[in-house]
Amino acid sequence: MRLGVVFPQIEIAGDAEAVRRFVLAAEELEYDYILAYDHVVKAVHADRTPELEGPYTEKDPFHDPFVLFGYAAGITRRIEFTTGVLILPQRQTVLVAQQAADVDILSGGRLRLGVGIGWNYVEYDALGENFRTRGRRADEQIGYLRQLWKEPVVSFEGRFDRIDRAGINPRPKRSIPIWIGGVSEPA
Repeated sequence: MRLGVVFPQIEIAGDAEAVRRFVLAAEELEYDYILAYDHVVKAVHADRTPELEGPYTEKDPFHDPFVLFGYAAGITRRIEFTTGVLILPQRQTVLVAQQAADVDILSGGRLRLGVGIGWNYVEYDALGENFRTRGRRADEQIGYLRQLWKEPVVSFEGRFDRIDRAGINPRPKRSIPIWIGGVSEPA
């Protein structure tokens, strides 16, 4: 059995020393991994059409998981890092590939990328992505991520992404595990 701990994004609320203490305590207590949630944009729920029904509002702080895990990798040796879940289709695929590769490399292969499609259309609008195509976009992104991690030079022409004879560097030494989570029809 493997045991993980959820990073208390809201409770820590941007306190750098509390982040450091939590990460070190999780490793000292021999948890196997730290899981961090992802929300780039926090939105007011009131007076929206369609209504926002998710649990987080503009009052809930979230650290970027890649930045958090990059920091945590530098102060730990063993504990693994899991996004739960990274809202993949609201992000640029090549950027996610490089950020995930960097965390995996700098942590010595301790990243697991949990991905999903999200529920907050306001977040998609603010990031310039289409909420209605998020399921189809995520499907395309997963194969594209794996290709970017594996091949030094990639040519890819999809519905949502494209690259012409280019790639990321450095690439991870392994195929970073991707876990998929979701409860909606597009997921």
